[in-house]
Amino acid sequence: MPSRSRAALGLAASASLLALTATAHAAEPDLKGRCLALEKTMAGHWPDADTRIVSSTPQAAGPITLPPMMPGAPGTPVQLPEHCEVYGVMHERTGVDGQAYAIRFHVRLPTTWNQGFFFQGGGGTNGEVGNAIGPTGSDTPPALLQGYAVVSQDSGHDNARNTDPTHGGTAAFGFDPQARADYGNASLKPVADAAKALVAAFYGSTPHRSYFVGCSKGGEEGMVFAQQHPEEFDGILASAPGFALPRAALAQAWDVQAFAALAKGPDGQPSFPLLSAAFSDADLGLVRDAVLEACDADDGAKDGIVGTFAQCTAAKVAPALKTRTCAGAKVDGCLSPNQVTAITQSYGGPRTKAGQAIYSDWPWDAGVAAPGWRIWKLGLADKVPSLNVALGGASLASVFTTPPTPLPPDPQALLRWQMGLDIDQVAAQLTATSATFPRSAWQDVSARSPDLSGLKARGAKLMVPHGASDPVFSINDTLAWWREVDSRQGGKAAAFVRVFPVPGMNHCAGGPATTHYDAFGALVRWVEQGQAPDRILASAGPDTPWPGRTRPLCPYPKVARYKGTGDLNSADSFDCAL
Repeated sequence: MPSRSRAALGLAASASLLALTATAHAAEPDLKGRCLALEKTMAGHWPDADTRIVSSTPQAAGPITLPPMMPGAPGTPVQLPEHCEVYGVMHERTGVDGQAYAIRFHVRLPTTWNQGFFFQGGGGTNGEVGNAIGPTGSDTPPALLQGYAVVSQDSGHDNARNTDPTHGGTAAFGFDPQARADYGNASLKPVADAAKALVAAFYGSTPHRSYFVGCSKGGEEGMVFAQQHPEEFDGILASAPGFALPRAALAQAWDVQAFAALAKGPDGQPSFPLLSAAFSDADLGLVRDAVLEACDADDGAKDGIVGTFAQCTAAKVAPALKTRTCAGAKVDGCLSPNQVTAITQSYGGPRTKAGQAIYSDWPWDAGVAAPGWRIWKLGLADKVPSLNVALGGASLASVFTTPPTPLPPDPQALLRWQMGLDIDQVAAQLTATSATFPRSAWQDVSARSPDLSGLKARGAKLMVPHGASDPVFSINDTLAWWREVDSRQGGKAAAFVRVFPVPGMNHCAGGPATTHYDAFGALVRWVEQGQAPDRILASAGPDTPWPGRTRPLCPYPKVARYKGTGDLNSADSFDCAL
Protein backbone atom coordinates (compact mmCIF):
# COMPACT_ATOMS: atom_id res chain seq x y z
CA MET A 1 0.00 0.00 0.00
CA PRO A 2 1.42 3.44 -0.87
CA SER A 3 2.63 5.42 2.14
CA ARG A 4 0.07 8.18 1.45
CA SER A 5 -2.76 5.63 1.64
CA ARG A 6 -1.40 4.22 4.93
CA ALA A 7 -1.15 7.74 6.31
CA ALA A 8 -4.73 8.47 5.28
CA LEU A 9 -5.95 5.32 6.99
CA GLY A 10 -4.00 6.28 10.12
CA LEU A 11 -5.57 9.74 10.17
CA ALA A 12 -9.02 8.26 9.68
CA ALA A 13 -8.45 5.79 12.54
CA SER A 14 -7.24 8.61 14.79
CA ALA A 15 -10.27 10.73 13.97
CA SER A 16 -12.56 7.79 14.67
CA LEU A 17 -10.87 7.12 18.00
CA LEU A 18 -11.04 10.77 19.06
CA ALA A 19 -14.73 10.91 18.20
CA LEU A 20 -15.35 7.74 20.21
CA THR A 21 -13.40 9.00 23.23
CA ALA A 22 -15.26 12.30 23.21
CA THR A 23 -18.44 10.31 23.78
CA ALA A 24 -16.73 8.18 26.45
CA HIS A 25 -15.50 11.30 28.26
CA ALA A 26 -19.03 12.66 28.41
CA ALA A 27 -20.21 9.44 30.04
CA GLU A 28 -17.13 8.87 32.25
CA PRO A 29 -15.54 12.25 33.10
CA ASP A 30 -13.65 10.99 36.18
CA LEU A 31 -10.22 9.33 36.24
CA LYS A 32 -11.45 6.01 37.60
CA GLY A 33 -14.21 5.65 35.04
CA ARG A 34 -12.03 6.59 32.08
CA CYS A 35 -9.25 4.31 33.26
CA LEU A 36 -11.47 1.27 33.77
CA ALA A 37 -13.18 1.90 30.43
CA LEU A 38 -9.94 1.90 28.40
CA GLU A 39 -10.10 -1.76 27.38
CA LYS A 40 -13.59 -1.26 25.97
CA THR A 41 -12.69 2.11 24.44
CA MET A 42 -9.64 0.71 22.63
CA ALA A 43 -11.31 -2.42 21.27
CA GLY A 44 -10.96 -2.32 17.48
CA HIS A 45 -9.03 0.96 17.57
CA TRP A 46 -5.42 -0.11 18.10
CA PRO A 47 -2.90 0.93 15.40
CA ASP A 48 -1.77 -2.71 15.49
CA ALA A 49 -4.77 -5.03 15.78
CA ASP A 50 -2.64 -7.59 17.63
CA THR A 51 -2.69 -5.47 20.81
CA ARG A 52 -4.68 -5.80 24.01
CA ILE A 53 -4.83 -4.31 27.49
CA VAL A 54 -3.83 -6.66 30.31
CA SER A 55 -4.91 -4.27 33.05
CA SER A 56 -5.89 -0.63 33.56
CA THR A 57 -5.85 0.55 37.15
CA PRO A 58 -6.60 3.96 38.68
CA GLN A 59 -3.73 4.85 41.02
CA ALA A 60 -3.94 7.40 43.82
CA ALA A 61 -0.97 9.68 44.48
CA GLY A 62 1.69 7.81 46.42
CA PRO A 63 5.39 6.94 46.77
CA ILE A 64 7.60 4.68 44.68
CA THR A 65 11.33 3.92 44.98
CA LEU A 66 13.32 4.19 41.76
CA PRO A 67 16.14 1.66 41.25
CA PRO A 68 19.72 2.88 41.87
CA MET A 69 22.00 3.89 39.01
CA MET A 70 24.82 1.71 40.41
CA PRO A 71 24.67 -1.70 42.15
CA GLY A 72 24.72 -1.26 45.91
CA ALA A 73 23.60 2.36 45.78
CA PRO A 74 20.36 3.38 47.55
CA GLY A 75 17.17 3.78 45.57
CA THR A 76 15.46 7.14 45.21
CA PRO A 77 11.97 7.63 46.70
CA VAL A 78 9.59 9.58 44.49
CA GLN A 79 6.02 10.72 45.15
CA LEU A 80 3.88 9.89 42.10
CA PRO A 81 0.77 11.89 41.13
CA GLU A 82 -2.68 10.45 40.65
CA HIS A 83 -2.72 8.53 37.37
CA CYS A 84 -4.12 5.67 35.34
CA GLU A 85 -1.68 2.74 35.07
CA VAL A 86 -1.98 0.49 32.03
CA TYR A 87 -0.21 -2.74 31.10
CA GLY A 88 -0.54 -3.91 27.52
CA VAL A 89 0.75 -6.67 25.26
CA MET A 90 1.12 -7.23 21.53
CA HIS A 91 2.62 -9.69 19.05
CA GLU A 92 2.12 -12.79 21.21
CA ARG A 93 3.74 -15.76 19.48
CA THR A 94 5.86 -18.88 19.83
CA GLY A 95 9.49 -18.50 18.80
CA VAL A 96 11.68 -20.89 16.80
CA ASP A 97 13.13 -21.96 20.15
CA GLY A 98 9.70 -23.00 21.43
CA GLN A 99 9.45 -20.14 23.93
CA ALA A 100 6.40 -17.89 24.27
CA TYR A 101 7.27 -14.31 23.31
CA ALA A 102 5.39 -11.01 23.29
CA ILE A 103 6.04 -7.28 23.41
CA ARG A 104 4.82 -5.94 26.75
CA PHE A 105 4.43 -2.26 27.54
CA HIS A 106 3.60 -0.13 30.56
CA VAL A 107 1.88 3.27 30.40
CA ARG A 108 1.11 5.83 33.10
CA LEU A 109 -1.44 8.56 32.29
CA PRO A 110 -1.46 11.39 34.86
CA THR A 111 -4.71 13.08 35.80
CA THR A 112 -3.04 16.46 35.37
CA TRP A 113 -1.60 16.18 31.85
CA ASN A 114 0.74 18.67 30.19
CA GLN A 115 -0.25 17.42 26.70
CA GLY A 116 3.12 15.74 26.33
CA PHE A 117 4.18 12.17 25.54
CA PHE A 118 7.40 10.59 26.87
CA PHE A 119 8.97 7.28 25.75
CA GLN A 120 11.33 5.87 28.38
CA GLY A 121 14.29 3.96 26.90
CA GLY A 122 15.50 0.60 28.15
CA GLY A 123 18.87 -0.69 29.27
CA GLY A 124 21.18 -3.71 29.11
CA THR A 125 19.43 -6.62 27.44
CA ASN A 126 16.04 -5.20 28.48
CA GLY A 127 13.49 -7.93 29.25
CA GLU A 128 11.85 -5.77 31.93
CA VAL A 129 8.69 -3.82 31.16
CA GLY A 130 10.03 -0.79 33.03
CA ASN A 131 8.46 1.50 35.61
CA ALA A 132 7.06 4.09 33.15
CA ILE A 133 8.13 6.93 35.44
CA GLY A 134 10.30 8.67 32.85
CA PRO A 135 13.67 9.49 34.51
CA THR A 136 15.01 12.78 33.13
CA GLY A 137 18.22 13.25 35.14
CA SER A 138 19.76 12.98 38.58
CA ASP A 139 18.41 16.33 39.81
CA THR A 140 15.24 16.78 37.76
CA PRO A 141 11.73 15.37 38.36
CA PRO A 142 10.73 12.28 36.36
CA ALA A 143 8.55 13.00 33.35
CA LEU A 144 5.40 11.67 35.00
CA LEU A 145 5.76 14.26 37.76
CA GLN A 146 6.16 16.94 35.09
CA GLY A 147 2.78 15.95 33.63
CA TYR A 148 3.85 13.72 30.75
CA ALA A 149 2.11 10.50 29.76
CA VAL A 150 4.92 7.92 29.93
CA VAL A 151 5.51 4.53 28.29
CA SER A 152 8.19 1.90 28.84
CA GLN A 153 8.49 -1.59 27.32
CA ASP A 154 10.38 -4.89 27.52
CA SER A 155 11.47 -4.95 23.82
CA GLY A 156 9.86 -8.28 23.04
CA HIS A 157 11.10 -10.71 25.68
CA ASP A 158 10.58 -11.28 29.38
CA ASN A 159 13.51 -12.03 31.69
CA ALA A 160 11.23 -14.02 34.00
CA ARG A 161 9.84 -16.21 31.21
CA ASN A 162 12.34 -16.27 28.37
CA THR A 163 15.38 -17.50 30.26
CA ASP A 164 17.38 -20.66 29.66
CA PRO A 165 20.32 -21.63 31.90
CA THR A 166 21.96 -23.51 29.02
CA HIS A 167 21.63 -20.66 26.49
CA GLY A 168 22.88 -17.51 28.19
CA GLY A 169 20.25 -17.19 30.92
CA THR A 170 18.25 -14.02 30.30
CA ALA A 171 20.11 -13.53 27.00
CA ALA A 172 18.49 -16.70 25.61
CA PHE A 173 16.10 -14.60 23.49
CA GLY A 174 19.01 -14.14 21.09
CA PHE A 175 18.38 -17.65 19.77
CA ASP A 176 15.06 -16.47 18.27
CA PRO A 177 15.48 -14.18 15.22
CA GLN A 178 12.31 -12.15 15.82
CA ALA A 179 13.12 -11.65 19.50
CA ARG A 180 16.56 -10.40 18.51
CA ALA A 181 15.00 -8.01 15.99
CA ASP A 182 12.43 -6.81 18.54
CA TYR A 183 15.24 -6.15 21.03
CA GLY A 184 17.24 -4.19 18.50
CA ASN A 185 14.60 -2.05 16.83
CA ALA A 186 11.39 -3.78 15.72
CA SER A 187 9.44 -3.33 18.98
CA LEU A 188 9.93 0.41 19.21
CA LYS A 189 7.52 1.97 16.71
CA PRO A 190 4.61 -0.42 17.48
CA VAL A 191 4.87 0.45 21.18
CA ALA A 192 5.12 4.19 20.49
CA ASP A 193 2.04 4.08 18.27
CA ALA A 194 0.06 1.96 20.75
CA ALA A 195 0.92 4.30 23.63
CA LYS A 196 -0.04 7.38 21.64
CA ALA A 197 -3.38 5.75 20.82
CA LEU A 198 -3.93 5.17 24.55
CA VAL A 199 -3.14 8.81 25.22
CA ALA A 200 -5.70 9.90 22.64
CA ALA A 201 -8.29 7.52 24.10
CA PHE A 202 -7.74 8.64 27.68
CA TYR A 203 -7.52 12.39 27.18
CA GLY A 204 -9.55 12.83 24.01
CA SER A 205 -6.58 14.60 22.42
CA THR A 206 -3.33 13.58 20.75
CA PRO A 207 -0.04 14.71 22.37
CA HIS A 208 1.08 18.25 21.62
CA ARG A 209 4.77 17.29 21.93
CA SER A 210 6.52 13.90 22.04
CA TYR A 211 9.92 13.09 23.52
CA PHE A 212 12.19 10.07 23.77
CA VAL A 213 14.79 9.82 26.54
CA GLY A 214 17.23 6.96 27.11
CA CYS A 215 20.82 6.07 27.94
CA SER A 216 23.01 3.12 26.87
CA LYS A 217 20.67 0.63 25.15
CA GLY A 218 18.08 3.35 25.57
CA GLY A 219 20.43 5.68 23.70
CA GLU A 220 20.55 3.16 20.86
CA GLU A 221 16.75 3.09 20.85
CA GLY A 222 16.71 6.86 20.55
CA MET A 223 19.03 6.59 17.56
CA VAL A 224 16.68 4.03 15.98
CA PHE A 225 13.84 6.53 16.21
CA ALA A 226 16.04 9.37 14.90
CA GLN A 227 17.24 7.37 11.91
CA GLN A 228 14.34 5.05 11.06
CA HIS A 229 11.18 6.68 12.49
CA PRO A 230 11.85 10.43 12.70
CA GLU A 231 8.11 11.18 12.53
CA GLU A 232 7.55 9.83 16.05
CA PHE A 233 9.26 12.46 18.22
CA ASP A 234 9.86 16.19 18.39
CA GLY A 235 12.91 15.75 20.61
CA ILE A 236 15.23 12.83 21.34
CA LEU A 237 17.75 12.62 24.17
CA ALA A 238 20.03 9.66 23.32
CA SER A 239 22.72 9.53 26.00
CA ALA A 240 25.82 7.29 25.75
CA PRO A 241 24.21 5.57 22.76
CA GLY A 242 24.95 1.89 22.23
CA PHE A 243 24.38 2.36 18.51
CA ALA A 244 27.21 -0.06 17.66
CA LEU A 245 26.33 -2.69 20.27
CA PRO A 246 27.69 -5.80 18.50
CA ARG A 247 31.07 -4.17 17.90
CA ALA A 248 31.17 -2.81 21.45
CA ALA A 249 30.47 -6.31 22.79
CA LEU A 250 33.43 -7.60 20.82
CA ALA A 251 35.49 -4.78 22.33
CA GLN A 252 34.52 -6.15 25.75
CA ALA A 253 35.94 -9.55 24.81
CA TRP A 254 39.09 -7.76 23.60
CA ASP A 255 39.38 -6.14 27.03
CA VAL A 256 38.86 -9.45 28.79
CA GLN A 257 41.67 -11.02 26.79
CA ALA A 258 43.96 -8.10 27.67
CA PHE A 259 43.21 -8.00 31.40
CA ALA A 260 42.76 -11.73 32.06
CA ALA A 261 46.40 -12.23 31.14
CA LEU A 262 47.10 -10.55 34.49
CA ALA A 263 44.61 -12.76 36.34
CA LYS A 264 46.11 -16.23 36.10
CA GLY A 265 45.85 -18.61 39.03
CA PRO A 266 48.41 -21.17 40.29
CA ASP A 267 47.48 -23.48 37.39
CA GLY A 268 48.40 -20.78 34.87
CA GLN A 269 44.80 -20.36 33.71
CA PRO A 270 42.85 -17.07 33.93
CA SER A 271 40.56 -17.04 36.94
CA PHE A 272 37.40 -14.99 37.08
CA PRO A 273 37.75 -14.15 40.79
CA LEU A 274 41.26 -12.82 40.11
CA LEU A 275 40.20 -10.52 37.28
CA SER A 276 39.31 -7.66 39.62
CA ALA A 277 42.82 -7.89 41.09
CA ALA A 278 44.53 -7.29 37.73
CA PHE A 279 44.66 -3.63 38.80
CA SER A 280 44.26 -2.48 42.38
CA ASP A 281 42.49 0.81 43.05
CA ALA A 282 45.91 2.31 43.69
CA ASP A 283 47.15 1.00 40.33
CA LEU A 284 44.25 2.65 38.50
CA GLY A 285 45.02 5.80 40.47
CA LEU A 286 48.51 5.72 38.94
CA VAL A 287 46.97 5.52 35.47
CA ARG A 288 44.69 8.46 36.28
CA ASP A 289 47.66 10.47 37.55
CA ALA A 290 49.53 9.78 34.31
CA VAL A 291 46.55 10.99 32.30
CA LEU A 292 46.27 14.18 34.34
CA GLU A 293 50.00 14.85 34.10
CA ALA A 294 49.87 14.49 30.33
CA CYS A 295 46.58 16.21 29.49
CA ASP A 296 44.94 18.05 32.39
CA ALA A 297 46.34 21.52 31.67
CA ASP A 298 45.54 21.51 27.93
CA ASP A 299 42.18 23.27 28.48
CA GLY A 300 43.93 26.08 30.34
CA ALA A 301 43.23 24.82 33.85
CA LYS A 302 45.00 22.16 35.90
CA ASP A 303 41.90 21.12 37.79
CA GLY A 304 41.50 17.34 37.61
CA ILE A 305 39.26 17.52 34.51
CA VAL A 306 40.61 16.76 31.05
CA GLY A 307 38.49 19.14 29.00
CA THR A 308 40.43 18.33 25.83
CA PHE A 309 40.03 14.58 26.32
CA ALA A 310 39.69 13.94 22.58
CA GLN A 311 43.32 14.94 22.14
CA CYS A 312 44.52 12.82 25.11
CA THR A 313 46.04 9.94 23.14
CA ALA A 314 48.15 6.91 24.01
CA ALA A 315 51.22 8.61 22.55
CA LYS A 316 50.69 11.62 24.78
CA VAL A 317 50.15 9.57 27.94
CA ALA A 318 52.93 7.02 27.31
CA PRO A 319 55.81 9.08 28.80
CA ALA A 320 53.85 9.67 32.01
CA LEU A 321 53.04 5.96 32.23
CA LYS A 322 56.69 5.10 31.71
CA THR A 323 57.74 7.13 34.76
CA ARG A 324 55.24 5.09 36.80
CA THR A 325 56.38 1.69 35.52
CA CYS A 326 58.27 -0.61 37.89
CA ALA A 327 61.93 -1.13 37.02
CA GLY A 328 61.85 -4.59 38.54
CA ALA A 329 59.16 -6.74 40.16
CA LYS A 330 55.71 -5.26 40.75
CA VAL A 331 55.48 -3.34 44.01
CA ASP A 332 53.07 -0.78 45.41
CA GLY A 333 53.52 2.65 43.87
CA CYS A 334 54.30 1.55 40.33
CA LEU A 335 52.74 -0.40 37.46
CA SER A 336 54.18 -3.59 36.04
CA PRO A 337 55.16 -3.54 32.35
CA ASN A 338 52.41 -6.11 31.73
CA GLN A 339 49.82 -3.81 33.30
CA VAL A 340 50.90 -0.95 31.06
CA THR A 341 50.71 -3.23 28.03
CA ALA A 342 47.24 -4.49 28.99
CA ILE A 343 45.65 -1.10 29.61
CA THR A 344 47.24 0.35 26.47
CA GLN A 345 45.79 -2.58 24.49
CA SER A 346 42.37 -1.94 26.04
CA TYR A 347 42.38 1.77 25.20
CA GLY A 348 43.50 1.03 21.65
CA GLY A 349 40.29 -0.92 20.95
CA PRO A 350 39.83 -4.23 19.13
CA ARG A 351 41.70 -4.85 15.90
CA THR A 352 42.01 -7.67 13.42
CA LYS A 353 45.26 -9.56 13.02
CA ALA A 354 45.96 -7.26 10.07
CA GLY A 355 45.61 -4.23 12.34
CA GLN A 356 42.23 -3.01 11.09
CA ALA A 357 40.03 -1.34 13.72
CA ILE A 358 36.82 -3.26 14.48
CA TYR A 359 35.14 -0.80 16.83
CA SER A 360 36.91 2.29 18.18
CA ASP A 361 39.73 3.40 20.41
CA TRP A 362 39.05 5.30 23.66
CA PRO A 363 40.25 8.67 24.93
CA TRP A 364 42.52 8.55 27.99
CA ASP A 365 40.48 10.34 30.64
CA ALA A 366 40.53 10.87 34.40
CA GLY A 367 37.52 8.63 35.11
CA VAL A 368 39.65 5.49 34.74
CA ALA A 369 40.08 5.17 38.52
CA ALA A 370 36.37 5.49 39.34
CA PRO A 371 34.17 2.53 40.40
CA GLY A 372 32.02 3.06 37.30
CA TRP A 373 35.01 2.23 35.09
CA ARG A 374 36.26 -0.68 37.17
CA ILE A 375 32.87 -2.40 37.45
CA TRP A 376 32.77 -2.99 33.70
CA LYS A 377 36.38 -3.74 32.89
CA LEU A 378 37.48 -5.62 36.01
CA GLY A 379 34.66 -5.95 38.54
CA LEU A 380 34.40 -4.78 42.15
CA ALA A 381 36.33 -7.51 44.02
CA ASP A 382 33.83 -10.06 45.40
CA LYS A 383 30.89 -7.63 45.31
CA VAL A 384 30.11 -7.30 41.58
CA PRO A 385 31.63 -9.39 38.76
CA SER A 386 33.13 -7.73 35.69
CA LEU A 387 30.17 -6.69 33.57
CA ASN A 388 32.35 -7.12 30.47
CA VAL A 389 32.24 -10.83 31.30
CA ALA A 390 28.86 -11.35 32.96
CA LEU A 391 26.82 -9.14 30.62
CA GLY A 392 29.11 -8.60 27.65
CA GLY A 393 30.09 -12.25 27.29
CA ALA A 394 26.53 -13.57 27.49
CA SER A 395 25.28 -10.93 25.03
CA LEU A 396 28.06 -11.55 22.52
CA ALA A 397 27.45 -15.30 22.59
CA SER A 398 23.65 -15.24 22.44
CA VAL A 399 22.58 -11.98 20.77
CA PHE A 400 25.33 -10.36 18.69
CA THR A 401 26.78 -13.25 16.69
CA THR A 402 25.39 -15.62 14.07
CA PRO A 403 25.08 -18.42 14.83
CA PRO A 404 24.60 -17.83 18.56
CA THR A 405 26.62 -19.97 20.97
CA PRO A 406 24.85 -21.80 23.83
CA LEU A 407 26.65 -21.08 27.11
CA PRO A 408 25.61 -21.13 30.76
CA PRO A 409 25.46 -17.65 32.37
CA ASP A 410 28.37 -18.62 34.63
CA PRO A 411 31.13 -15.99 34.82
CA GLN A 412 33.97 -18.51 34.78
CA ALA A 413 32.49 -20.28 31.74
CA LEU A 414 31.97 -16.97 29.97
CA LEU A 415 35.54 -15.90 30.80
CA ARG A 416 36.95 -19.13 29.35
CA TRP A 417 34.85 -18.65 26.21
CA GLN A 418 35.92 -15.03 25.75
CA MET A 419 39.57 -15.96 26.29
CA GLY A 420 39.36 -18.58 23.54
CA LEU A 421 37.78 -16.32 20.91
CA ASP A 422 39.45 -15.60 17.60
CA ILE A 423 38.71 -11.87 17.24
CA ASP A 424 38.78 -11.95 13.43
CA GLN A 425 36.35 -14.86 13.30
CA VAL A 426 33.91 -13.27 15.75
CA ALA A 427 34.09 -9.95 13.90
CA ALA A 428 32.78 -11.77 10.82
CA GLN A 429 29.95 -13.31 12.87
CA LEU A 430 28.62 -9.85 13.75
CA THR A 431 27.50 -9.38 10.15
CA ALA A 432 26.86 -13.04 9.27
CA THR A 433 23.44 -14.40 8.30
CA SER A 434 21.96 -17.90 8.10
CA ALA A 435 18.77 -19.69 7.15
CA THR A 436 17.47 -19.14 10.69
CA PHE A 437 18.80 -15.58 10.90
CA PRO A 438 18.26 -13.90 7.51
CA ARG A 439 19.28 -10.58 9.06
CA SER A 440 22.60 -10.15 10.86
CA ALA A 441 23.00 -8.96 14.43
CA TRP A 442 24.54 -5.78 13.03
CA GLN A 443 21.41 -5.12 10.96
CA ASP A 444 19.09 -5.79 13.88
CA VAL A 445 20.95 -4.27 16.82
CA SER A 446 22.80 -1.23 15.53
CA ALA A 447 21.76 2.31 14.66
CA ARG A 448 24.92 4.09 13.58
CA SER A 449 23.74 5.63 10.31
CA PRO A 450 24.85 9.24 9.75
CA ASP A 451 21.77 9.85 7.59
CA LEU A 452 19.48 12.06 9.68
CA SER A 453 17.80 13.73 6.74
CA GLY A 454 14.36 12.57 7.91
CA LEU A 455 14.90 14.04 11.36
CA LYS A 456 16.03 17.33 9.85
CA ALA A 457 13.01 17.45 7.53
CA ARG A 458 10.74 16.71 10.50
CA GLY A 459 12.19 19.73 12.32
CA ALA A 460 13.00 17.54 15.34
CA LYS A 461 16.03 17.91 17.61
CA LEU A 462 18.54 15.33 18.85
CA MET A 463 20.87 15.72 21.84
CA VAL A 464 23.59 13.20 22.72
CA PRO A 465 25.34 13.55 26.11
CA HIS A 466 28.20 11.09 26.58
CA GLY A 467 30.81 10.52 29.28
CA ALA A 468 34.43 10.77 28.17
CA SER A 469 35.33 7.92 30.58
CA ASP A 470 32.47 5.65 29.48
CA PRO A 471 33.95 2.11 29.66
CA VAL A 472 31.13 0.53 27.63
CA PHE A 473 30.60 2.69 24.53
CA SER A 474 33.54 4.80 23.43
CA ILE A 475 32.83 8.49 23.10
CA ASN A 476 35.39 8.49 20.27
CA ASP A 477 32.92 6.41 18.24
CA THR A 478 30.11 8.86 19.03
CA LEU A 479 32.27 11.81 17.98
CA ALA A 480 33.30 10.03 14.77
CA TRP A 481 29.60 9.45 14.01
CA TRP A 482 28.81 13.14 14.62
CA ARG A 483 31.56 14.21 12.22
CA GLU A 484 30.03 11.92 9.60
CA VAL A 485 26.60 13.47 10.21
CA ASP A 486 28.07 16.98 10.05
CA SER A 487 29.88 16.19 6.79
CA ARG A 488 26.60 15.02 5.21
CA GLN A 489 24.96 18.24 6.39
CA GLY A 490 27.64 20.49 4.90
CA GLY A 491 28.97 21.47 8.31
CA LYS A 492 25.54 22.57 9.61
CA ALA A 493 24.42 19.52 11.61
CA ALA A 494 24.46 21.53 14.86
CA ALA A 495 21.21 23.16 13.70
CA PHE A 496 19.36 20.02 14.80
CA VAL A 497 21.79 17.56 16.46
CA ARG A 498 24.40 18.23 19.16
CA VAL A 499 26.74 15.99 21.14
CA PHE A 500 27.61 17.07 24.71
CA PRO A 501 30.70 15.29 26.09
CA VAL A 502 31.04 15.07 29.86
CA PRO A 503 34.76 14.83 30.77
CA GLY A 504 35.43 12.32 33.54
CA MET A 505 31.97 10.72 33.49
CA ASN A 506 31.57 6.95 33.27
CA HIS A 507 28.65 5.08 31.69
CA CYS A 508 25.55 7.31 31.99
CA ALA A 509 26.67 8.51 35.44
CA GLY A 510 29.49 8.48 37.98
CA GLY A 511 33.14 9.42 37.86
CA PRO A 512 35.14 12.54 38.76
CA ALA A 513 32.90 14.77 36.70
CA THR A 514 30.10 17.32 36.66
CA THR A 515 27.41 14.68 36.18
CA HIS A 516 24.43 16.68 37.46
CA TYR A 517 22.80 18.55 34.57
CA ASP A 518 19.38 19.06 32.99
CA ALA A 519 19.76 17.92 29.39
CA PHE A 520 16.06 17.16 29.07
CA GLY A 521 15.12 20.70 30.05
CA ALA A 522 17.57 22.01 27.45
CA LEU A 523 16.01 19.73 24.84
CA VAL A 524 12.48 20.94 25.64
CA ARG A 525 13.57 24.58 25.37
CA TRP A 526 15.23 23.83 22.02
CA VAL A 527 12.11 22.12 20.68
CA GLU A 528 9.45 24.40 22.12
CA GLN A 529 11.15 27.78 22.36
CA GLY A 530 13.82 27.54 19.69
CA GLN A 531 16.62 28.04 22.26
CA ALA A 532 19.52 26.02 20.84
CA PRO A 533 21.71 24.76 23.72
CA ASP A 534 25.09 26.49 23.38
CA ARG A 535 26.10 25.26 26.85
CA ILE A 536 24.49 23.26 29.66
CA LEU A 537 25.30 24.10 33.26
CA ALA A 538 26.56 21.02 35.13
CA SER A 539 27.67 20.47 38.70
CA ALA A 540 29.77 17.92 40.58
CA GLY A 541 28.14 15.69 43.17
CA PRO A 542 29.23 14.73 46.68
CA ASP A 543 31.07 11.64 45.42
CA THR A 544 33.63 13.75 43.52
CA PRO A 545 36.81 15.52 44.71
CA TRP A 546 35.04 18.89 44.32
CA PRO A 547 31.38 18.78 45.46
CA GLY A 548 29.41 21.71 44.08
CA ARG A 549 31.91 22.59 41.35
CA THR A 550 30.18 23.83 38.19
CA ARG A 551 31.23 23.61 34.57
CA PRO A 552 29.59 24.26 31.22
CA LEU A 553 28.99 21.20 29.08
CA CYS A 554 29.81 22.30 25.56
CA PRO A 555 28.49 21.08 22.20
CA TYR A 556 31.24 19.21 20.35
CA PRO A 557 33.69 20.23 18.93
CA LYS A 558 33.82 23.06 21.48
CA VAL A 559 35.31 22.40 24.92
CA ALA A 560 35.19 24.26 28.24
CA ARG A 561 38.34 26.41 28.29
CA TYR A 562 39.51 28.42 31.27
CA LYS A 563 39.42 32.17 30.71
CA GLY A 564 42.72 32.57 32.53
CA THR A 565 41.30 34.18 35.65
CA GLY A 566 38.51 33.39 38.07
CA ASP A 567 37.42 30.59 40.39
CA LEU A 568 38.35 27.14 39.02
CA ASN A 569 35.21 25.75 40.64
CA SER A 570 32.85 28.12 38.82
CA ALA A 571 31.38 27.66 35.35
CA ASP A 572 31.59 31.44 34.93
CA SER A 573 35.37 31.09 34.59
CA PHE A 574 35.05 28.94 31.47
CA ASP A 575 34.01 29.57 27.87
CA CYS A 576 32.82 27.02 25.32
CA ALA A 577 35.46 27.43 22.61
CA LEU A 578 37.34 25.46 19.97
